[in-house]
Amino acid sequence: MKNLFEAATVEEVKERMGQLRPDSERLWGKMNPAQALAHCSAAMEMALGEKIPPRILIGRLLGPLAKKSMIVNEKPMPRNSGTDKSLVVSDERDLVVERQRLRGLIDRFAAGGPGVCTKHPHFFFGPLTPVEWAALMYQHLDHHLRQFQV
Repeated sequence: MKNLFEAATVEEVKERMGQLRPDSERLWGKMNPAQALAHCSAAMEMALGEKIPPRILIGRLLGPLAKKSMIVNEKPMPRNSGTDKSLVVSDERDLVVERQRLRGLIDRFAAGGPGVCTKHPHFFFGPLTPVEWAALMYQHLDHHLRQFQV
């Protein structure tokens, strides 16, 4: 299971992020590349405990099953997956700025190791171990990089 505590995985993600261009064509969704990176930064802030969205009912019901499928069985995140409204980015962003911001958050997460992860439950999946957070953050980044074919 790839996760952001692995140096090679972090480098892979950064290399793929470097391939994004403002006009990279998306395969699904509404966000442009800069908005997607800003959205991923918000998710990283959640993993670091800087954003704490409340648990949602559907997550309480289906979260454990989805957690097993995605994190344990490594099934890629499906297209057009839902997200908490606090993580939605709809305003215009600068790709270079957002790429640097996300790189900094990934570096802080990776360098901090398990101790840097939030103890708060994920809004959908519920309680996660640090390794589960690291795997989920990789899968989330991979999902949005695949969205733009990088």
